[in-house]
Amino acid sequence: MKTANTKFDLRNRSLFERMFEPPAVGKMAPVARVVVYSFLVIWSLFVLFPIYWVIITSFKDAAAVNQGPTYLPFLDFQPTLDAWRINFTADPYCDMGAIARQIYLLGHNSVAFLLSPVISIQPMEPQICKIYLAFTNSIVISIASTVFCVAVGSMAAYALARIQYRPKFGNIMIFVLLIVGVILTTTYAGVPWWMSSAVALALFFFLARSIGRHFKMSLGNGDILFWMISQRILPPIVVVVPLYVMFQAVQLLDTHIALILLYAVANLPIVVWLMHDFFANLPMELEESAQLDGATRFGIFWEIVMPLTRPGLAATTLLILVLNWNEYLFAVFLSTVKVQTMPIMVAAKNTGEKGVLWWEMCAVTVVMIIPVIIMSVLLTRFISKGVLLGAVKG
Repeated sequence: MKTANTKFDLRNRSLFERMFEPPAVGKMAPVARVVVYSFLVIWSLFVLFPIYWVIITSFKDAAAVNQGPTYLPFLDFQPTLDAWRINFTADPYCDMGAIARQIYLLGHNSVAFLLSPVISIQPMEPQICKIYLAFTNSIVISIASTVFCVAVGSMAAYALARIQYRPKFGNIMIFVLLIVGVILTTTYAGVPWWMSSAVALALFFFLARSIGRHFKMSLGNGDILFWMISQRILPPIVVVVPLYVMFQAVQLLDTHIALILLYAVANLPIVVWLMHDFFANLPMELEESAQLDGATRFGIFWEIVMPLTRPGLAATTLLILVLNWNEYLFAVFLSTVKVQTMPIMVAAKNTGEKGVLWWEMCAVTVVMIIPVIIMSVLLTRFISKGVLLGAVKG
């Protein structure tokens, strides 16, 4: 009866009134639907146009770029593969056979690293093309640093959400003073860094246990979380020169391990900040029930907490992966030849005597954004849930 009355009422309304009224509960009015979808179409064009512009520019030559804005291939300009040929065939080492052998050796050595000494690691090709080297460097460094950063950051965020810490302020000051001592003895006394670090660590545990109980002031979890976030607010350019000197002292300049550690440490506060909210909003009853059943703290974290926060973990992982993939400042200071990444390849097209080579730069950029787009598509389902959960909490 209620449905019949509703239909009767709608039929009695004018067309103008029905345009502004939803046909049923949970439905949008026709005018609202048109406005929403029009906005989505405009917003999609606004977001996708830069990607479209980069793609079509990679198929232009110098004349087509310098003659002004053109948008439609074969109508406004004649597409060409010159930019792609310059990037992939001008380098004498960009031989497809050599690249295929390099890919095989990279996969083989990755398996050999895990199964060593069952499988021996084979030497890589001595000379390969620059863009392939930069692409593989970006993939290896970004994925390794993202996995390390998310793994450590998630455990740190869970610890801050569930365990109450009360570090004493005096012990923290002792730790800072010992770090300063390590730097001074390594720099001016010529003591090896590993030896001074080991001595300082032993001194810290001795002093913390002997005089630490006399300190009264202590910090809480909120102070620790704020301190970690403040490390990300600090501009990276402030610390890049000391980091260069530090990695030079330990002979890690122009190595994969240096960029992996640096990227992971730089983005660790973001992981802790994002994942802390997801862990803090989980009900404690689940973890308490698991503890009553004899589960360990790590077992609870791995088997109960992590599956429940999978959408947030996926969104955080993709965010960190994109940040690592696009990182430029640390890479340009700490890498010279061996571990140059894709952002440096893109910037290199802006430093020649011929001016900005937009068409070549766009070809490299297209190669650079493909892995991020693939990763975004694969994680879309989890990312939408993670963003939604974050919006609900906010």
